[in-house]
Amino acid sequence: MSDKTAHIFTNARIATLNEKHDGLGLIEDAALVTSDGKIVYIGTRSELPASYAGLPVTDCENRLITPGLIDCHTHMIHAGNRAHEFELRLNGASYEEVARAGGGIVSSVKNLRAASEDALVAQALPRLDALIAEGVTTVEVKSGYGLDKDSEIKSLKAARRLAGERDITIKTTFLGAHALPPEMHGDKAAYIDLIIHEMLPAIAAEKLADAVDGFCEGLAFLPDEMKRVFDAAQTFNLPVKLHADQLSNLHGAALAASYNALSADHLEYTDEAGAVAMAKAGTVAVLLPGAYYFIRETQKPPVELFRKAGTKMALATDNNPGTSPLTSLLLTMNMGATLFRMTVDECLAGVTREAARALGILAQTGTLELGKAADLAIWNVERPAELVYHIGFNPLWKRVFNGKI
Repeated sequence: MSDKTAHIFTNARIATLNEKHDGLGLIEDAALVTSDGKIVYIGTRSELPASYAGLPVTDCENRLITPGLIDCHTHMIHAGNRAHEFELRLNGASYEEVARAGGGIVSSVKNLRAASEDALVAQALPRLDALIAEGVTTVEVKSGYGLDKDSEIKSLKAARRLAGERDITIKTTFLGAHALPPEMHGDKAAYIDLIIHEMLPAIAAEKLADAVDGFCEGLAFLPDEMKRVFDAAQTFNLPVKLHADQLSNLHGAALAASYNALSADHLEYTDEAGAVAMAKAGTVAVLLPGAYYFIRETQKPPVELFRKAGTKMALATDNNPGTSPLTSLLLTMNMGATLFRMTVDECLAGVTREAARALGILAQTGTLELGKAADLAIWNVERPAELVYHIGFNPLWKRVFNGKI
């Protein structure tokens, strides 16, 4: 082969996550060949074509190879943190008291608006590095703490720049409908107008967003308000996602499904009709156990309903300063298993194949198949369950991004 980046990974156990196979699609005594950033062979060592002889070889010494992990829901671009609010709440302050003291999302908006694009990138990189160190090769990053045109554009530009700073795929999501900014004085209709007529056209013109998201909840935006945003997104051919049914059942999951959304996320209060609608539409349920844990929620997402309906389930960190300051996808998997009773197979698929599906990129990544991106994580484990079982332990051996070790 003429490609100087071509490489053989051999003497491995490979979890392909290929849907055509049962479970994790495990191949024992396996080999994988990369070329030009793509997978060109995957199978048993004994069937490795002789034409690959002479390529550089990495002996994996019977380690496990999985697809590179994918964090499909983060708010990684934010300024500062809200540790002080966390401390206040631990000392007995209510959410209302924290908000009156200038805390909550208002503080995150204030901090982001004051920060430069360079500062946002610099602050995000340590969070991104923590994920990369755990074998993550793709991250979704939302805006949503600017809440005006210039600040939302600044956030999305900062997110896009992360892909130039690290070997990582970044998918960006415009989340203007995250909260009502204080200068709107409670006028949601006027703010939705601003999103539709000013923010979204400017962001679409600069091609800064891969999708459009919103927070559908009584304390944020109601279903009819989100429909206006989604209708506008469709005019720009942008797929949609939705923070849905986290704190109450406003039938956000069904709303998302009616727009063929890539995903609906959180979903603690989703009912059977919502689960069925999502399954029929191919809308992925993105479960966020970090937020459930951090805000001490008691209503669990209806995993059994999703299984029964055939709704695909992904897992993500929901990294954000207020309700999920989590930067470990390995810990997220453990939380998915221990808190939500997801199986090992569901957790691993949730941070690979189904996370890719939730971002609309399953044709390119998320499983190990011929022609897909050579994004791999190679692990010092004997069995896949160890990736879900360990707490606070990182067994990554090597990370491969687009064929580059």
